[in-house]
Amino acid sequence: MRYQVQENCLTIYLPREVDHHNADEIRKEADAVISRNHIRYVIFDFDRTDFMDSSGIGIIMGRYKTVSLIGGEVWAVHTNERIRKILTFSGAAKIMQIYEGEK
Repeated sequence: MRYQVQENCLTIYLPREVDHHNADEIRKEADAVISRNHIRYVIFDFDRTDFMDSSGIGIIMGRYKTVSLIGGEVWAVHTNERIRKILTFSGAAKIMQIYEGEK
């Protein structure tokens, strides 16, 4: 997982596939960065992502739960049509800002 921290904002650059094979690693690293840097805002960058299963939705929901307790927010950027559909159908779109933008 690649990430960038700016003040209290964490941007997570997700891999091509976000699934059960890499979800645990992404979750653990994100949680460590959030805790260590007092993060309030998490941006999931889907620029390279073509596939996401329910494990990816779990990553989003868990980070939302963490930062929302301190008044934070979760955003998605660079989503393609497939990822927007997954976020919408899963209900994740209701808890996060999705910034439109094709690859």
